[in-house]
Amino acid sequence: MIIDFIGAIATGLGLLGIVLLLNRLTGRRLGRWIYPATVALGMIGYTVWAEYSWPVRTVEGSPHLVLASANRQGVFYRPWTYVWPQRTRLILIDRSQTLIHPDFPQMVRTQVVFIGRWEPIRVAGVIFDCAARARADLAQGVELNADGTLEGGSWRGLEADDPVLATACAVGEEIRNERGDNT
Repeated sequence: MIIDFIGAIATGLGLLGIVLLLNRLTGRRLGRWIYPATVALGMIGYTVWAEYSWPVRTVEGSPHLVLASANRQGVFYRPWTYVWPQRTRLILIDRSQTLIHPDFPQMVRTQVVFIGRWEPIRVAGVIFDCAARARADLAQGVELNADGTLEGGSWRGLEADDPVLATACAVGEEIRNERGDNT
């Protein structure tokens, strides 16, 4: 949050410097009102850019994370968000923590990362069964046995078009192909 504050001030002051230079070059023809207006527009512009671009910057800054889902939300005190909804939460699959069961290639064990704007990052271990379209949360005492059975937990059915399931299975398929497993 402090970095966005500093960025907004720096943008406003940078634009102020440009307008001061332009005013000097044009023989001081611009009115005095242009200075605070330039600073205000620069700060507002930076803030809007930062709020709308944080999901892209977050994903690009962490190449091991794969975007599965993002919610879009409109807020009453930002009326433009009803026209251009703002992404406030992301659900990502951590590719670096994704494992494929050697005997059951449809089983993908991974970490699901939940990132919210101005919220702490949360991580959950999950096993996805891509063939059965189900998931099991890896809480304390839950394990996937060597024979593919789940111990200490239960499977939850998912819709066929669930974006997190689809992303986890796609990441599992990529990892399987990189390893050279064609099973």
